[in-house]
Amino acid sequence: MPSDSIILRAEALGRTVGEKVLVENASFHVLHGEILTVVGPSGSGKTSLLRLLNRLDEPSNGTVYLQEVDYREIPPRQLRRRVGMVMQRPFLFPGTIADNLQFGPAQRGEQMTTADIEKLIASVGLPGFADRNIANLSGGEAQRVSFARALANSPSVLLLDEPTSALDDAAKVGIEKLIRQIGDERGISCVMVTHDTSQAARLANRVLVMESGKIARQGTAREVLNA
Repeated sequence: MPSDSIILRAEALGRTVGEKVLVENASFHVLHGEILTVVGPSGSGKTSLLRLLNRLDEPSNGTVYLQEVDYREIPPRQLRRRVGMVMQRPFLFPGTIADNLQFGPAQRGEQMTTADIEKLIASVGLPGFADRNIANLSGGEAQRVSFARALANSPSVLLLDEPTSALDDAAKVGIEKLIRQIGDERGISCVMVTHDTSQAARLANRVLVMESGKIARQGTAREVLNA
């Protein structure tokens, strides 16, 4: 495996709070453009692991390398642009979709053009929605805006925390298609937590199985999910 195909690498990553071990000795890598899913029972450490990957939570031990740079050397705000995150429920700012997309670039002194905004909104399946107020969006539309807002920062990796669990079946299908497109068309790697092993089978190139804070198994989706 050529090292330049690895976009993110965790080494002996762990987090302990008090006497509770949330994540223990997690080592794995994420390849350019792939979808890596993290599955396991409730309380197994899936979301805790995800939050360590862009320092929303600080590791107690170990570290993460982003394109072979120790992420402790990257300012947190810059790191979270490069390793974006989409939560289970969309958290959008009051105002229009365009307002939400412009926020991230504006924080680093960049201005998105109207054409840029329209192109990005269209890429997540919401053409012509730039001036739509976020208060008037369905759950599936709001989640698409969450993806667009993360993509506006030109990330290398997206962390996805159960991004379809609050959606109806139709919206879920649309978001799954969007996740595949992000990897195939943009070459952005995705690390996705899901409780749904059938969803992991549909989307993942590779799978990590978490049990009691540890990675119990990892490998191709076929290897792991058929085990």
